[in-house]
Amino acid sequence: MNDLFSPLKLGNVELENRIIVAPMCQYSATEGVVKPWHEQHLGQLMCSGAGAVTVEATAVEPIGRVTPGCLGLWDDVQESRLTDLIQRFRTYSKTPIGIQLNHAGRKGSAQPPWEGGKPLPYDRAWQTVAPSPIPWDRDWPKPEELSLAAMERIETAFAGAAERAERCGFNFIELHGAHGYLLHSFLSPVSNRREDEFGGSLRNRMRFPLRVLASVRKALAPTTTLGMRINGTDWLEEGWRIQDAQEFALEMEKYGLNYISVSSGGACGGVRYNADAGYQVEFARLVRQATNKIPVICAGLIHDASLANEIVTQGKADCVAMGRAFLDDPRWPIHAAAKLGTQVKIPNQYSAIAPNKWP
Repeated sequence: MNDLFSPLKLGNVELENRIIVAPMCQYSATEGVVKPWHEQHLGQLMCSGAGAVTVEATAVEPIGRVTPGCLGLWDDVQESRLTDLIQRFRTYSKTPIGIQLNHAGRKGSAQPPWEGGKPLPYDRAWQTVAPSPIPWDRDWPKPEELSLAAMERIETAFAGAAERAERCGFNFIELHGAHGYLLHSFLSPVSNRREDEFGGSLRNRMRFPLRVLASVRKALAPTTTLGMRINGTDWLEEGWRIQDAQEFALEMEKYGLNYISVSSGGACGGVRYNADAGYQVEFARLVRQATNKIPVICAGLIHDASLANEIVTQGKADCVAMGRAFLDDPRWPIHAAAKLGTQVKIPNQYSAIAPNKWP
């Protein structure tokens, strides 16, 4: 039986345990370039004892940012600074590090959360894009419906960003296909009302995200680990359902995907649902059950070590991804290991905290 602190392979990436730091947007970049804030934020997580760390959603082109402060990976300066950052991490941590590539679609051109998260004022905004010209919420601007040529541009941008990420030294790459961002907005009938071969049936709605996946997989070395985050549900009767997620997972399996991370929500504004601890576990379990080959990551308000361990030991998911738990406690894996009666590796410099606990 596997448990939270047993090893796991995601493609060719070897994790010492099944705890992953989830991507957490920091909205602190300048023109998509990392800043000192990112280094202190990620650096402490690289020493947390987690099995892997994932860098926040990173835009593949300028209009793919959620906010002006989002990271980007479309030019040489961004690539160079990320490369330098990873090289510094490697002087003190062997923890695998990945990056989540994203295009915000109709949820872009927004303020950071601490400024309200609303659309940017007209003089700072950019034209957003989507499969169909449907605003994300009331009082949000109408996105421009993507032409076939624009879709090809974005597909190429994803592949180019993936190549840059590989050169930077990231151990794994994750595509963001959830939360109402561009790839998910093609998948969900809430946001995709196209009448061409990219809209209508589930098979048609999957077509563009699968094209992006295929292009990214082709751009990367066969040994590079590639994953995708998807929604288990939109929490809307007329939206994306768990059955859709299961079918999409089966299709992605054919494209050399190495893992699936299951989340939910965000298809449009105003949706309400109960977000209790582990509220997305069942979606992860059902996706894992449908594929039974690709490792599945579960996320969603998992703070308790016993709950995290139960998810793994009962086979509901192969590993857990946590964000807010790490913001509250950057040493969460160390404390979880102690609670579960085991050990986790940490830097020697921290061994004085509890010298009898470390291997």
